[in-house]
Amino acid sequence: MTLLDPTWAALLYLVAAVCFILALRGLAAPKTARRGNLIGAFGALVAVVTVFLSTELDNVPWILGAIAVGALVAAPVSRRVKMTQMPQLVAVFNGVGGGAAALVALLELAHNDDPWVRLAIVFALLVGAISFAGSAITFAKLQELMTTRPVLFPGLPVVMGLVVVLAIAGAAVTIATGSTGYALVLLAIGLAAGVLLVLPVGGADVPIVISLLNAFTGLAVAASGLVLDNVLLVVAGTLVGASGTILTQAMAAAMGRGVTGILFGAFRGGSTAGSTTQSERPVRSSSPEDVAVLLGYAQRVIVVPGYGLAVAQGQHTLVELATTLEARGTEVVYAIHPVAGRMPGHMNVLLAEANVPYESLKEMADVNPEFKTTDVVLVVGANDVVNPAAKTSPGSPIYGMPILEAGDARQVVFLKRSMRPGFAGIENELLYEPQTTLLFGDAKDSLGKVLAAVKAL
Repeated sequence: MTLLDPTWAALLYLVAAVCFILALRGLAAPKTARRGNLIGAFGALVAVVTVFLSTELDNVPWILGAIAVGALVAAPVSRRVKMTQMPQLVAVFNGVGGGAAALVALLELAHNDDPWVRLAIVFALLVGAISFAGSAITFAKLQELMTTRPVLFPGLPVVMGLVVVLAIAGAAVTIATGSTGYALVLLAIGLAAGVLLVLPVGGADVPIVISLLNAFTGLAVAASGLVLDNVLLVVAGTLVGASGTILTQAMAAAMGRGVTGILFGAFRGGSTAGSTTQSERPVRSSSPEDVAVLLGYAQRVIVVPGYGLAVAQGQHTLVELATTLEARGTEVVYAIHPVAGRMPGHMNVLLAEANVPYESLKEMADVNPEFKTTDVVLVVGANDVVNPAAKTSPGSPIYGMPILEAGDARQVVFLKRSMRPGFAGIENELLYEPQTTLLFGDAKDSLGKVLAAVKAL
């Protein structure tokens, strides 16, 4: 006996589905992202409560215990995670979702004889396993538990091809027999496929793969919904799969490459490599006082934020510097590249933490024509997104990637810790141009010194 009539359950599922759609709509813009998250969370709560009230569940204490353990682990981790580690958190959550879908499929195999349902089970099992293992590797790369460079070994393409063949054969046998033993073998094949898929990816391409794996998890969840005859899981999984696919394509376009080039570019030397080699070529460096003079007497300044700003947590000092410059009559705007940082919107969220008005954040297409009339471009912790090699070096791993045209400005100031290249593993020729000066040091510390010098002018 259930507490909720099926009609009311269907209506509540519809409410939850609408909430998920509105949540995605809200996440399309930084200004509405927080509201979108809250709407999505409310929809998830409605869905979970509806399941409890409309389904005759066994082992309810175990279910409630699992929910409690998950909440106790996830809530403090999510609150304490640093902005620079958000992609790792997304990778973990994504992997957990894929793993859950795979386990549900494995458990349901013994209860279904319909070959079409078994097809959905095998799909969820295989894709969920790929997402779980691939997400684990992306987490390890971003957390620097392993090298961020592409991992290749002789015969890797052959091994990948063999795994694909085994996956197809294993899926066919599992569908035909319904054997749990074969399903476990297929699960192992999926885990191996996930590892092999991500190993050749390096550097700035890793966040794009996280987005792709997110789409995989959505599709696995949708397949689980078909297996469990739960329409809401199908809707939610499809939404995640579709949005993840669109985001992956958008990020790949922002990198100037196709998804296949990102996944398999390392085989022909086209993947971003994540080099740590420092250049010994001479550059023009300045003191905080010199940079303060450039900024203090400029009429227009464009700030280009990057991952280094997030690492240093210097966004509040940067905004204070911008406010001080604006009080002196300088126009200050922020140029946002689609792949700056480690995930889409990373810089938008970082600057929103420091209460930067949304009107001051300009997307690449809007701000690029303005560099030619800009006195100073202040590049804080960014590198590849302003690298002219994307336009001038056909052999470069970032060739074809749209960039911020910072080199068109009268003066360019880079705040860098060292001469280490960016995630693409290549030198930035803009660093050696005559209009470029570098201020070495921690971004937050350097910004503080520049701020003090500007106030002293």
